[in-house]
Parts: sequence; C-alpha cells; structure tokens
Amino acid sequence: MSETPPNTLQYRFDGPEDAPVLILGPSLGTTWHMWDRQIPELTKQWRIFRFDLPGHGGAPAYPGGSVTELASRLLATLDAVGVQRFGYAGCAFGGAIGVELALRHPERLASLALIAASPRFGTADEFRQRGVIVRTNGLDPIARTSPDRWFTAGFAAAQPAITEWAVQMVRTTDPGCYIAACEALASFDVRAELGRIGVPTLVLVGSDDQVTGPAEARTLVAGIPDARLAVVPGASHLVPVEQPAAVTDLLVRHFSTAWQPAYDSTTGQVAIPAAPVKPALAAVPPQTGPVAEIAPAAVQPEAMGRPDPYDAGLKVRREVLGDAHVDRALASADDFSGDFQEFITRYAWGEIWDRPGLDRRSRSCVTLTALVAGGHLDELAFHTRAALRNGLTPNEIKEVLLQAAVYCGVPAANSAFRVAQQVIREETTPQE
Repeated sequence: MSETPPNTLQYRFDGPEDAPVLILGPSLGTTWHMWDRQIPELTKQWRIFRFDLPGHGGAPAYPGGSVTELASRLLATLDAVGVQRFGYAGCAFGGAIGVELALRHPERLASLALIAASPRFGTADEFRQRGVIVRTNGLDPIARTSPDRWFTAGFAAAQPAITEWAVQMVRTTDPGCYIAACEALASFDVRAELGRIGVPTLVLVGSDDQVTGPAEARTLVAGIPDARLAVVPGASHLVPVEQPAAVTDLLVRHFSTAWQPAYDSTTGQVAIPAAPVKPALAAVPPQTGPVAEIAPAAVQPEAMGRPDPYDAGLKVRREVLGDAHVDRALASADDFSGDFQEFITRYAWGEIWDRPGLDRRSRSCVTLTALVAGGHLDELAFHTRAALRNGLTPNEIKEVLLQAAVYCGVPAANSAFRVAQQVIREETTPQE
C-alpha cells in the first residue's frame, strides 16, 4: 500500500520482488479489486502493480483532468518505487492510460493489453452529460445503473453479491474525481495515432459489451500494427470480473510470448534480457464460463475412444463466426438441410478447424484464398468477419487478396476486394 502525494497514484504490489512488473489498470468507477481474481495466477510469473484512479477506492481526491495527466502521475509513481520497464494491461479507462503510455512513453512499455477499450469512448457530449448528472444528483444514479453497463443480465442475476459490490464501488467514489475522469474521456481521441503504437498488443473484448464492444476492439486492431484480437464469449464490459479465468488465460499467454526487449538509445541496439518472462502457460483455475482463444487449443482427442467432435466443432464455429451467424444457420435448418449443418459442424469445424497444426489466423488466410478461387462471395463476406475476429488486420486481409489475385485471377480478386472492403468498413467503423 502507498501514501499518495498529489502528483502520484495510490498503488499496491503483489508477487515476487524479483519478477518483471506487470501493471493492471482499472476502469472508471472501479478499484484495483476488480483484478482480485487474476492475482493468484499472474503472480506466479510477474510482480503485479495495481493502482486506483484519484478518488476511487479511498484514494486521495486529487482530480485528473486528462488521460495524459493520469499517465504522467502513474509514471511518477513508478519512478518513485524504481520501476522503469513494465507490461501493462488496462480495462476501459485503464486501457486509455495504456494507449497514452504506448504513444508518449514507448521506451517504458514492454507489452500492452487493452481490455474493453476504444480509441475514442463514445462522444464528448455523452461524458459531459454524465458529469452534469453527477453534479446534479450525485453518483447514486450512475451507481445503480452500473451493473447494466458492466455485466450481462444472466451474470448480474446469478451473482447478486458481485452486483452489489459494483454498485457500492461506484457509490463510494469521489464525485469530483469521477466528473474529472468523464472530462478526460470526453477529450480522449487517438484514432489518428494508433499506427504509432509499436509494442505487441492484445485487444480483448467481451462479446456482449454494449459500452466498448467488438466494433471498437476491431478499430484498435485495424490501427495498431502489432495487435491481436480476442473476443470473450458471454461477457460484457467488466470482462475481468465476469469471465476471470478466460481473461487470466489470455493475459498469461500474451505477456508470456509478447514481451518486447528494451531499446538502448546509446547504442541503437535492442537489449535481449535473460528470460524476462517464462514462455510457458500457467494453469488456469477451473471456470464455469467459456474461454476465449487467440489460437485454437492444442489438445487432440485420443485416437481410440475420442469424444464426438460435434460439440467441439459447435464451440469453434461460434467463436470464429459469431453466435448470431451460427444461430441463423441452425435455425434455418430443416429436414432437408439439417444433416448438412450437422456435417459441417462435426467435420469442418470439429475435425479441421479444431486441429492444432495451424492457428486460426492461418486457417482464415487459407479459407479466404479458397473462397476467392471458388468465387464464393457470400461465404467470403462472413469469413472476412471471421478473419477479423481471429486477429487478422485489414492490411493482412488485403495482402491475402493480393496474393490470391496472382494465383486465382484478377476478376476473382476484384470481386473479393469489393466484398471484403464493405465488410471491413462495417466492422472497423466506431459506433456513434
């Protein structure tokens, strides 16, 4: 725990003192306790640094007027405790701070994860109006509606204790600091700067997030050169709380394999540290909810007595194509087409897409090329969406189609570019 001067932030450390530092940044209205269920697993490999926003969680009420100012306070706090280089994972407002660090202080950042984040959070008027509500009525109206914004309805109904914790967390925040944070988000817009983020980045979002959902996540992935997307099924905005094991697993995988070595400005060389993070996945505690994946699971059924691949195929099919698409396909099946739907679920998705030999990004590249060659434009549209969901950037999709133009023909690629361009525009345009 810390004593907090006006230019720093309230913080705490967990984990071994000699481990690399991983920072976890909170969402607006939350405290560092939103990360409690990630701590046991993450501290096996990292020294975890958590902080509270001003006026949150009992932190001193020194309002921060911009994301830039709060990022500077965080760096001042880290300087005071001797932390120079670190990985960073931030949720929503915490994600905005992470983007600011990557843009203004890239030499400090080894790796980045942006959770429920956006290059622009709604509109300036929306956040200024929220400030008006707090000035007029206090934080109680915001607190009472927070569970609707943060959690799926099923989770909120099944977890009344967590729901009440969320309400009280907002209710006990300092109103002036909350209003200042709203003003900070109102002026935050880095859409034109995303291409300058140079660290490996995981963009993680809940499939049911109505605040900063998959469209905003895909905008980040489209703009950041080295970014990958992970969509967590069955989760809303506060995804680390709603699906803790899925988020933990994704963070362990990302920070274990994407930790950029430090740059030495005196020599112009990249220093290769001695194994800053073990490149091995730690076990994740059992969970009841679904787990999102950046790549397919590398577990292959035993040749003898293996389970029916239908269930695994349906899971992969939903994760790649989305629940809405799969639900429409299954709902439209009748006596004539039902066997075909079962066939492709079991064999295309359960036998082939679930094989460990290629990751899902590679399978998307192969699939897009095959669909261009066959002229299957309807399927090309929803597999372009699937490719974005699997972590391909629009530029990578463009390269696949250019390659296809050489080997499949210019007329086929011309039609494919038209279809893919429309899908990418729809999927990467932020919702107003």
